[in-house]
Parts: sequence; structure tokens; C-alpha cells
Amino acid sequence: MNDFSYQLIRAVLYVFFKVFNRLEVIGSENIPRNGGAIVAANHVSYLDPPVLGVALKRRPTYIAKEGLFRIPFIGTVVRGCCFPMKRDKPQPSVIKEAVSRLKKGGVLVLFPEGSRSTDGDFLDAKRGVAMIAAMSVVPVVPALIEGTDKALPVGTKLIKPAKIKVVFGNPLTIGEKETDKVSQERISKEIMERIRNLKSNKLRAKSKKHETPRSML
Repeated sequence: MNDFSYQLIRAVLYVFFKVFNRLEVIGSENIPRNGGAIVAANHVSYLDPPVLGVALKRRPTYIAKEGLFRIPFIGTVVRGCCFPMKRDKPQPSVIKEAVSRLKKGGVLVLFPEGSRSTDGDFLDAKRGVAMIAAMSVVPVVPALIEGTDKALPVGTKLIKPAKIKVVFGNPLTIGEKETDKVSQERISKEIMERIRNLKSNKLRAKSKKHETPRSML
């Protein structure tokens, strides 16, 4: 997919999500303007990839399961912004391709949980995100997606007018020496914890906003 086609599709989706789902994006300044970067987000709906594509000002790349490439029309769009992976049997070539694209200055979107959460709760992170980050030596930006599970719940085909919000957190830098399994598992958990904290911080800010000033008590 050439850049014109991508930007055209992105613009159409932006208008749709903005009007129909009142899309709100917070923390865009945390995405590096240049160079490779990983955006690590929670995953609760099939809407998550296109919503992130709209929220990001830079053109991202995704890793998608092979089956999506064979679906009419959808496969054409997927080929333009993704590279394939066997879901049940990840190959070393997928890791190499991800690292190569990051070292060339690309933005890669990863879902550390590995699959969608069917109930909206956070799942444990797989260590693949830490492995790719350590091998490519690029910052990891945690991202919280909210509302997509209500806009397109599991088992439904029609999008509902639920509000969608994307929050980008501060980048996390991972050293290239973090290559052992224990370190990668620890880092993956930290990345997932940072995603959780984006929700916690938002709830605390909302609670503080509604506190009654002491002078009024």
C-alpha cells in the first residue's frame, strides 16, 4: 500500500472514529518523532489496530496472523501495513523482520498479551515484546486503549457508538544486554504494569477532580 492510499484510509477512519465513537487521544507527544519505536498496547477488540493507526501520527507496522492475509479486501489492507506470523508457532524470522524494521526507523505496534482479552481485564504479558525491544534497542511506548471492547464487543459484527480513548505513556528504554529469559519476562511484566498504570492514573485524576475542596467543608 503506497503512502497516499494509507493516508486516505487513515483520514476516513479518523473521521469515522472521531464522529461515531468520539475518539480521544492523549499523550501523542510521547511518541518519538523519528527513529524506531515500539508501541505496546492492551488488546480488547478487533478495533484496536485500526484505532491505534488513527491515533498515531506516524505510520505503524503490525504483526498479524496468516489467516487475515487470505480474507478478501481485508487481506489487501492487512498486506499494506502488516507482516505475517503463525499464531500457534511463531518463527524466528518474524522476530528478525520486526527488529529489522525497527532498526530502519519504523514504528511497530505490539500487543504484549498476545491475544485479545475477552472480558476487558489485563492479561499476563508474553516476553516477545521485551525480546524485540532488547534486540532492536528502541524505546517502548506503553498505550492504553479503552472503549473498543464496548464499540465492538466479542462476538458482534456491528460497531456501536461507544466512546474510545487512547492514552500514550512515557517511553521506556530497554538495554541491549537484556537478552536472558528472566530479564525479558521481568521487562514484559513492567511494560504491562505501565499500561495498567495509565488506567490507574486516569482514575486517580478523575477522582481528584471530583473531590470537594476542603474550604467548602
